[in-house]
Amino acid sequence: MRHWSLAAAVSLLLSSWGFASTLEIDPVHSSATFSIRHMTISNVRGEFGKVTGKVNWDDADVAKSTAEATIDATTINTHEPKRDAHLKSPDFFDAEKYPTITFKSTHVQKVGPNHLKITGDLTMHGVTRPVTLDATYTGEVKDPLGTASKRGASATTKLNRKDFGLTWNKAMEAGGVLVGDEVDIALELELIKKAPNKS
Repeated sequence: MRHWSLAAAVSLLLSSWGFASTLEIDPVHSSATFSIRHMTISNVRGEFGKVTGKVNWDDADVAKSTAEATIDATTINTHEPKRDAHLKSPDFFDAEKYPTITFKSTHVQKVGPNHLKITGDLTMHGVTRPVTLDATYTGEVKDPLGTASKRGASATTKLNRKDFGLTWNKAMEAGGVLVGDEVDIALELELIKKAPNKS
């Protein structure tokens, strides 16, 4: 579902640095999580275990910046093995046939200090739709070893799973359905710019 957001956070991040640069998402310290209504009374939360990607940021012209991200759909985890197996099945993600979720930015707009709106094409379950991500830059640090500069960003968006062909559901006797349609996405990203090699 997300990742969608990946690009948002990454693009935002770079806008604050004041130079053209390429950064990579650190999959070890980044996450794509989601929340969806269950039985109309509660929310089920889950995450994807692997997020990768990169951003090419153009400081002189934000509109020329690009971002790409990939989420491994086979790593979906809601902390319930039977439910995860169902989500990977053809009823939902059909992860064997569509093992990745991808995002490619099409437009970057700065709307405030450390705040960007990122529009891009999200491809999930073989369907491509435009999504807009709301991203916030959260800071920059040097890692303890001094080998890389790391930046942080958060991003959110909301989508309708049916827009991507994820239509499985089950009616409940008392009314309503088992699974909601709207999905809230949240991304927490660390991005790496490696220090140049010293001769």
